[in-house]
Amino acid sequence: MTPSGSLAGRSVVVTRTRAQASSLVDNLAALGATVVELPVIAIEDPIDGGAGLAEAADRVAGGAYAWVVFTSTNAVSRFLAVLGGRAVPNGTRWAAVGAATARRLSDGGFPPTLVPEVTISDALAEAFPRTGGTGTRVLFPRAETVREVLVPGLETKGWKVDEVVAYRTVAGDPDPRSVVAARAADAVAFTSSSTVERTVDLLGIGAVPPVVVSIGPVTSASVRTHGLNVTVEAGESTVDGLVAAVVVALSPDVASAAAPDNGSDVSGAGLP
Repeated sequence: MTPSGSLAGRSVVVTRTRAQASSLVDNLAALGATVVELPVIAIEDPIDGGAGLAEAADRVAGGAYAWVVFTSTNAVSRFLAVLGGRAVPNGTRWAAVGAATARRLSDGGFPPTLVPEVTISDALAEAFPRTGGTGTRVLFPRAETVREVLVPGLETKGWKVDEVVAYRTVAGDPDPRSVVAARAADAVAFTSSSTVERTVDLLGIGAVPPVVVSIGPVTSASVRTHGLNVTVEAGESTVDGLVAAVVVALSPDVASAAAPDNGSDVSGAGLP
């Protein structure tokens, strides 16, 4: 268990809105951190206003798909909203990347059959079964921009994948005071590649906090692509895993090693 107050006197940047990251903000604050809320991204409706997603939900309710797969909680929430509580045939199976996405599905009444151990789309594609000869269609409600790995992976196993945009990620508009506070913070906790890109654009690479914590390998790759180093990568791609990684990253030995050049790469140090 992480000791209470272990982040006292330290400041941590969270790069999403409170609505998107309330548990992360609350958990860091409970450990004594000063949390700088810097919503560098915002979630908006797709260009078609959600018409395509609504039509896809109609098809799911009608039993058109063998599987419905999700790689984000945002996609789950928007899909469930347009499904509107309608029943779905028992033969429809559900898949999710990550514990949070799986939990959102379960809370909505559709516990997933398949959740890969590793929280990346590649792992879902690898774990997905091959087609059994009947019901070969899969629905993938997704963000406007995603890594092109899941669909090709499913297609190689014989599935016909219908993609539908459930939401868009756009640049946020943080308060200028939050930008100033972020530049002076001890650490930043990144939860996605889009938050990395926008934070670097907003703060400038030289003003990103020296301790950089990443929720998982895809986000870590984006950190490095943008010229930064990962101080600690979460051992588990969840809010709890990210908070634990922040605690490790801001421990005296690790934080002092990271300070000179935005982090020496000690990914996962001290984590199970």
